Amino acid sequence: MQPLATFVVSPAIPKRLTRLRDLAYNLRWSWNHATIELFRRLDSDLWETSGHNPVRMLGTIEQAQLDAAANDDGFLSHLDGVAVHFDDYMAGQSTWFQHTHGKIEEPQIAYFCAEFGVTECLSIFAGGLGVLAGDHLKSASDLGVPLVGVGLLYQQGYFRQYLNEAGWQQESYEENDFYTLPLSLVYQPDGTPLTVELAYPGRTVTAQLWKAQVGRVPLYLLDTNIPFNRPEDRDITDQLYGGDLDLRIRQEILLGIGGYRALRAMGLEPPVCHLNEGHSAFLSLERIRCLMERYNVSFSQAREAASAGLVFTTHTPVTAGHDYFPPDLVARYLGDYARTLDLSWDDFLALGREHPNDRNAPFCMTVLALRMAAQSNGVSRLHGKISRRMWQGLWPDVPAAEVPIQHVTNGVHFSSWISLEMKQLYDRYLGPRWREEPADESVWQRVTHISSEELWRTHERRRERLVAFTRRRLHAQLARRRAPFSEIQFSEEVLDSRALTIGFARRFATYKRATLLLRDPDRLAHLLNDPERPVQILFAGKAHPRDEPGKELIRQIVALTHQSTFRRRIVFLEDYDMATARYLVQGCDVWLNTPRRPREASGTSGMKATANGVLNLSVLDGWWDEAYRADLGWAIGRAEDYADPAIQDQVEAEALYEILERDVIPTFYERGADGLPRHWIARMKASIGSLCHFFNTHRMVAEYAGKFYMPAVVRYGQLATEEMAGARALAAWKARLREAWPQLKIEAVEVDAAPTVQVKDTLQARAHVHLGPLSPDNVIVELIVGRLDGSGKLITVERMPMVPTGEKSKGIVHYEASVVLQQSGRHGYTVRVLPHHPDLPTPFLPGLITWADGTNPE
Repeated sequence: MQPLATFVVSPAIPKRLTRLRDLAYNLRWSWNHATIELFRRLDSDLWETSGHNPVRMLGTIEQAQLDAAANDDGFLSHLDGVAVHFDDYMAGQSTWFQHTHGKIEEPQIAYFCAEFGVTECLSIFAGGLGVLAGDHLKSASDLGVPLVGVGLLYQQGYFRQYLNEAGWQQESYEENDFYTLPLSLVYQPDGTPLTVELAYPGRTVTAQLWKAQVGRVPLYLLDTNIPFNRPEDRDITDQLYGGDLDLRIRQEILLGIGGYRALRAMGLEPPVCHLNEGHSAFLSLERIRCLMERYNVSFSQAREAASAGLVFTTHTPVTAGHDYFPPDLVARYLGDYARTLDLSWDDFLALGREHPNDRNAPFCMTVLALRMAAQSNGVSRLHGKISRRMWQGLWPDVPAAEVPIQHVTNGVHFSSWISLEMKQLYDRYLGPRWREEPADESVWQRVTHISSEELWRTHERRRERLVAFTRRRLHAQLARRRAPFSEIQFSEEVLDSRALTIGFARRFATYKRATLLLRDPDRLAHLLNDPERPVQILFAGKAHPRDEPGKELIRQIVALTHQSTFRRRIVFLEDYDMATARYLVQGCDVWLNTPRRPREASGTSGMKATANGVLNLSVLDGWWDEAYRADLGWAIGRAEDYADPAIQDQVEAEALYEILERDVIPTFYERGADGLPRHWIARMKASIGSLCHFFNTHRMVAEYAGKFYMPAVVRYGQLATEEMAGARALAAWKARLREAWPQLKIEAVEVDAAPTVQVKDTLQARAHVHLGPLSPDNVIVELIVGRLDGSGKLITVERMPMVPTGEKSKGIVHYEASVVLQQSGRHGYTVRVLPHHPDLPTPFLPGLITWADGTNPE
């Protein structure tokens, strides 16, 4: 039955409690314990049953409870204190960004992502990418970075997971009721909802805009589930990562093109757009189109300005993690759009093809983003290296080490993930700066001052809470599954709050090898059931609905939990979410991570565990590859590369058992006369003191601001102002350069060096370069000197700019350089020529690099 009209019923909030609404509609409560405790105080049971959603809570609470709270002096004092602190925070009179970069009123950065994991009640995220994006917004808010977020508002979000009797993952989807979430519609001045329109084949699709306020940072979310649209278009924002390629391209057009139009419709045009993964890469084309239209410039001219303000972050070294669309699908949705850019269809597709001239190649969103963004990065040191190698083909003849993909290692937002008990401990011993300036290493070095007994008792309380939570969750799982009463009763006896507890919680993709620890069940049973030194394991995580091998891993774990040997010692927690994650990273003793190296881009759950004093046991992949030290945790293997995955699994499973048997378990159970595991606690302190200052999103966002955002603001301003004069000039210069480059040639290289020289000797080199119509100002000529590996390739190279001598004959310019040799061994040298222009963010332009005699040190 359809209603004649709709309306929203709001709770009758007493006047004295009106600030509750302000607090509920700003997601800062999700990382502020005082605000959470305020809502818990109002009704703790309702806080839990509402899914930790204060807006829904205020809409369903009994009026009598609100009236009683309005007359409760203790509650009102709590409310007033929280409100004052909230107002001071929102005023933001003295933020890191203001101190470092000055006060800027208008947003300077638009952060685009397909998912945002800010809090569990706003279910528009699937996993690590979304949680990282949510933590990015939170730290941007805390630091005062002038940033806005842009994403999609999914009607059903990601799926809820439950297991059937056979242990097989099932999926269910719950409707998000936007009107009972911490969201508000964005309206135009005339009071009507703000909307944007996009052309899809044969029709126009309209999207309305919602805002979630994340502290000081607004997050704008597009929603197509409105009556103006066809049923299939209302479903564009139905599910996250659901449907087929056709739905995926419609979502990504909406996110990129629609998201950029939404910002402009609100009068926001941040000079910098950060593409967090390739899903939003179409925004680069929309930005170019807008500049073409506004300034009457060509695609190539508009591209120079647009690209100057684009930052792209890639998150996966796994090919399946990148979106590839067949050409005919791209043509169906973007054929007309390409014409608005004055591009031929082949030229349009070339923007997203790894091999531009291959007409059968698919269109890759990551390739589009890498080609369009002036700055690109991976999310850990190792991932940056892997990404440079993975995408080297986009920069022909450029050595992998110099491919212009940098890295900014991920972090986590501490206030969102550290337990209340640990926060109180840090407050007492570290002072307030651990919250305000977590990237200051000196703050964390004070962890040595924490009483070992106090640290250990605090951690034990979190383990006790984890065990209690697990029993409650397991009881609910079994009851929902209609398990036998005896089995439901048994859920009250699983786990031991004093036993060594290992946590493994993440997406169940096969490369993450969730069952590596289970390869030898007999050996595992002996480990877990040692009466003197018991061990227990908690598993949680979801497999993608279409990932049958991932679901099989879950089934294998669940099957093991049914065996009497493992019933008390292994638990699989269904429907892994942020609330479950907090209990796990706060209460486990060891955080286990077993990806098949090097397929983990970063991984952040281990960072959350570290901040809570949990020790990491992991393969040297992602963040752990750069974080690991022998006194901080444990490494599985030594970063070896294996050609055969089966051999790798066998070797690393054996190494894992060895580490547990010989080091982890004995260290945990080695107790002094006072009952404390002194060596374990020393590792906890060393881990916190050495890692927390770096692996946090305050450091990460500050690094993005200093390395990418603010330089991009300047570059964009230089190219886009004065009717795009800078962009026009740069595009014209590039056109001349590309036309002239084939005429450039290194005619000869001369080096004054005997076959054998000594360390500290000076190498004198000359190069004779035919520049054709180019001038010396247009190029950089470099002398490359370095040691040779066993195959005769240059390694550990040193790059020396060569300077023109002023002599020129027959179009040839003579260059000279000298270098003092610092290392012994077999050396080699070569010379190369690169483009040079003050407005280039990198000298590596695809196809524009010339090596002496065709040499290229990989």
